[in-house]
Amino acid sequence: MKKKLTSRYIDTVTAPGPKRLEVYDLMLPGFGIRVSVTGGKTWFCSTRVDGRIKRIKIGTHPAVGLSDARDQAKSILHNAQLGIEPPEASLTLGEVVPMFITLYAKPRNRGWCEQERLLDQKWAPLYKTPISQIKRTDAVRILDDIVAGGAPGRANHALAVLKKLMNWSLDRGMIDVNPIAGLKPPSKSKARDRVLTEAELSKFMDAAKAEAYPFGSILQVLLLTGQRRGEVSEMKWSHIDFETAIWTIPAERAKNGLAHDVPLSSEVVSILRSLPRFAGSDFVFTTTGTTPVSGFGRAKARIDDAMGTSDWWVHDLRRTAASGMARIGVSPHIIEKVLNHKSGIISGVAAVYNRYSYAEEKREALEQWAGHLIQSTIQGSRESGDKSDPTMRSTTDHGSGLPRI
Repeated sequence: MKKKLTSRYIDTVTAPGPKRLEVYDLMLPGFGIRVSVTGGKTWFCSTRVDGRIKRIKIGTHPAVGLSDARDQAKSILHNAQLGIEPPEASLTLGEVVPMFITLYAKPRNRGWCEQERLLDQKWAPLYKTPISQIKRTDAVRILDDIVAGGAPGRANHALAVLKKLMNWSLDRGMIDVNPIAGLKPPSKSKARDRVLTEAELSKFMDAAKAEAYPFGSILQVLLLTGQRRGEVSEMKWSHIDFETAIWTIPAERAKNGLAHDVPLSSEVVSILRSLPRFAGSDFVFTTTGTTPVSGFGRAKARIDDAMGTSDWWVHDLRRTAASGMARIGVSPHIIEKVLNHKSGIISGVAAVYNRYSYAEEKREALEQWAGHLIQSTIQGSRESGDKSDPTMRSTTDHGSGLPRI
């Protein structure tokens, strides 16, 4: 698209979507502005260098005005006519992040969504800064703000993912020096040991059953199976065999790279059979039919209100399941098999030669754990004065509340 660029036009132009809009200036060929669907506006200049068209980023609006951007474009075009090659423009952090996620994080890390979320949430203030101009003090300032906001652990995670991005950028020649190399985490990491009490388990199960699909049902399955949140979130119907009551987590989806068969207790089978299905979708827990469910924040807040506490994380459910099974007499090596731990009681040489699957033992452990949770819910309901029949709620009401889709 070509148009005479004016300050008024630049202030009001928007990208109609779904793609960004590029507008070339009629007064100065090669000069233009790119408007993203989110409203960002970037000046650029296109010129021919060694027979190839090269685009040079000049700056962003409104930090750089129309007059200054046009003057800079004139200088670039003038030098190009004299055979002077324009300098390489440094990519901004916001431009590097999607490249890092696509080329590095996705192929190597199942937790790439969390890495992307951390970058978007915590490092957004630096997104418009050229990556080569980011200073150590910039990172420290943001980390200090995160810690001051009461999330020191989150600050450690934010630093870790930015370090990976910077090292990746250094390897690719985007930067000459990693400005945060050697920067220590802002807080000392602590191994989390939170386990829900028996009273909290009863309240949690009641609250989860009252919560609508998909979060109410997925939270129950997380606690009943003891599997990782990412693995349960990405559960697919095609990986569930209802005849044998086994859910198979493929090796490529398991965190430790080992395929894992999870025996499903009768309680979990009942939950899964009650869930709605999206036409043409293989995801068990989804709100779109095209992607697995994500974003537990609002649902957790509602569960918190019902439980009367917010001092727990979704990952604590896995630890609670492991501790609960140990408490009711399940052997440690069986718990490890249920959790699909790669090392532990059975490790080293023993792990190499011991190929027994412990399928029946795992099934028995998970059935015992489900039964214990049901009894805890019943006992909790009696103690709280609930006159309804908790036995019926524990086996039939799983909070789906939706018809098949």
